[in-house]
Amino acid sequence: MMRALEKADPGTTPFDELRRRAIFEDFVKEASFGRAWLIFAGEKLAGYVILTLGFSFEYRGRDAYIDELYLEAQLRGRGIGRQTVEFVEEAARGLGVNAIHLEASQANTTAIELYRRAGFVDHDRRLMTKWLTRGPT
Repeated sequence: MMRALEKADPGTTPFDELRRRAIFEDFVKEASFGRAWLIFAGEKLAGYVILTLGFSFEYRGRDAYIDELYLEAQLRGRGIGRQTVEFVEEAARGLGVNAIHLEASQANTTAIELYRRAGFVDHDRRLMTKWLTRGPT
């Protein structure tokens, strides 16, 4: 599913399965990094969501980032994304999170509309990144 997410959003870093596995193994070993959940539609695996945890003075302490949210294409438009965002919000509250951030490609208007309906707002800021280690290649 992580590979499918990268194909659906080609503006992200190139998919490297070995690197991704190592990152995920590090992530699940350290609870302070965040949480990951599988999403089911009945008995069918529908996707996954990853919430990473951080700290921000601007957002008054603990904040979080929906780092990845993926739903199988044939299961979209059924309310599963909305239910997933609501679930993540409740879980984040339980972790003492004050604010949740996310990013979506400008071309992904369906996801943007889902997030807006869920209460996320665009702050007219630009996400900028500088790699401190070898970049996305």
